[in-house]
Amino acid sequence: MTTGEGAPSHKLWGGRFSSGPSPLLEAVNRSIGVDVRLWPFDIQLSQAWAESLGAAGVIPAAESRVLVAGLDAVRRRLEAGVAPGPADEDIHTLIDRLLHEEVGEPASRLHTGRSRNDQVATATRLWTLDACRRLDGAVRGLQEVMVRTAERLEDALLPAYTHLQRAQPVSGAHWMLSHFWPLARDRRRLAAAAAGAGVMPLGSGAVAGSAFPVPREFLRERLGFAALSPNSIDAVADRDFVAETLFALTLLATHLSRLAEDMILFGSGEFGFLRFGDAFSTGSSMMPQKRNPDVFEIARGSAARLLGDLTTVLATLKGLPSGYNKDLQDDKRPLFDGVDTMLLVLPAAAGALDEVTFDTARMRAAVSAGLMATDLADYLVDRGVTFRDAHGAVGRLVREAEAAGVELDGLPPASFAAAHPGFGADVRDALKPERSLARRELPGGTGPAAVREQLAAARAAISAA
Repeated sequence: MTTGEGAPSHKLWGGRFSSGPSPLLEAVNRSIGVDVRLWPFDIQLSQAWAESLGAAGVIPAAESRVLVAGLDAVRRRLEAGVAPGPADEDIHTLIDRLLHEEVGEPASRLHTGRSRNDQVATATRLWTLDACRRLDGAVRGLQEVMVRTAERLEDALLPAYTHLQRAQPVSGAHWMLSHFWPLARDRRRLAAAAAGAGVMPLGSGAVAGSAFPVPREFLRERLGFAALSPNSIDAVADRDFVAETLFALTLLATHLSRLAEDMILFGSGEFGFLRFGDAFSTGSSMMPQKRNPDVFEIARGSAARLLGDLTTVLATLKGLPSGYNKDLQDDKRPLFDGVDTMLLVLPAAAGALDEVTFDTARMRAAVSAGLMATDLADYLVDRGVTFRDAHGAVGRLVREAEAAGVELDGLPPASFAAAHPGFGADVRDALKPERSLARRELPGGTGPAAVREQLAAARAAISAA
């Protein structure tokens, strides 16, 4: 095919048209600005395809070797920064043009038996597998900081919150690890998304499968996929792995948002539990005293962005008929954006958390005696009182303390005796936060031994694949 000026064109279609496309169509159809990032994987799969064509006897073995070597030369040019030209519709067209410049006529044989439909699906899956590996490393990096932080806070106390109201005392390590375990689940979801991406569509052609006896099992092993796609129609249209990856990232971003919200609140003057470091904070252009937790605010905001990316993909997929449709050209934009966002946010969040200093005295001061109200009820339960009656008795003490403007440990002994005869002279021991923690040694609890076991489990989880 040639252009109107007689120059050769490297469009991979167009023979059945008598004239060239409108510039307006070319502008909207051109995806090279987005999918150029697929080039290492497109070259990888193209070399495997050239080898398989040679192995199957579809092209001479010598030409297969020429194509592989030519693609190595194209790789070097792309690594050196060669730019797409105005006629390069997508990354496949660009590589085809560069390959023709390197090896000439044999380049025209590379596309034998394959389609851009199975080609782009394969390249996108390879890119996603690589992205999931990089993301897992970034999440693991944040987990390592969380474990170090938890180790520093093992002996610290602070209030745990429900409904954003002070609830019960916990160890600082227990609070920090409450943000660790969601990330462990996120890593498992990323691994599951990678498993979904690990199915090879190459050999599916445009929709019906390749007409040439390419060895798909050879291709699968050569490219590192775990399985072959079982149906060519489904293979070229399947973007479940994109949605699954974005779902895993959206939930990851949501968990980062919840961590960020705790950090932002605890770093405010009203809480004062922590202080943000210099390297990951910003100041105000007007107010000299300000220290702004921008990293955590950006992390919190990223969850909305990831949700938009996921919604974009799902809304696109839900309206498509079977087989490949050009709507799928836009699957990479949200996928790339979601991965890029998390690969920026995760290391920044890890750095910001690692730099935080905690005011453990202020944290401990926030653990007022009122937080041991449940422990007071448990005290009565230990003496045979039903929990309902114990709850009511302690509730009356809380009401009395509020009216008097004191904490529970500020009430006189007569108030405890009047609330319930089960209260003894040792009742104030139940109002000590250290005793509250010591009673919670069940696995997963905030007791000192339970937290040490949890820390050991967290360290083991970091190294898990």
